[in-house]
Amino acid sequence: MTEVLDEGPFFHGTVADVAVGDLLTAGHRSNYRPEVVMNHIYFTALRDGAGLAAEVAVELAGSGTPHVYEVEPSGDFENDPNVTDKKFPGNPTRSYRSTAPLRVVREVHDWTRLTPEALQMWRDRLQAIRADDSAEIIN
Repeated sequence: MTEVLDEGPFFHGTVADVAVGDLLTAGHRSNYRPEVVMNHIYFTALRDGAGLAAEVAVELAGSGTPHVYEVEPSGDFENDPNVTDKKFPGNPTRSYRSTAPLRVVREVHDWTRLTPEALQMWRDRLQAIRADDSAEIIN
C-alpha cells in the first residue's frame, strides 16, 4: 500500500467465534462460491457492512451466530475489486482485502441486524449466485 486507503476503524463479519488478539487469515472458502479458496481476507470500514457479511456467513454455514469484530490489518491492503468499480463506482462500501492477517481488536455488538425480509432477499440472491456458473470472484 503506497497510499492510505482508509483510516478505519475496520470490521470483519463471520460465523467464527474468535478471541481478541487472534489472527484472521486468507485461505478459507468463499461465502459466495464455496468451491473457491480465497487468497485474501476481506474487511470493511462499515460496521453494518461487516454485519451483513456475518449474517451471510451464517446462512451459508446453515447455522451459527453472526459475529462482527473490529480488526487491524497487519500488512498492505487494497480496495476489494469484487465490489469496487465492478459493482459500485469508487468504493462506497469501503470494502478492502489483504493477503496479510487481520488482528482481532474486539467484538462489536452494536451493528444493525437484517430484517427477516432482507435476510430472505439475501437467501434468494445467494441461491442465484450459486446457480450462475458465470458468476466470478476476482481472487
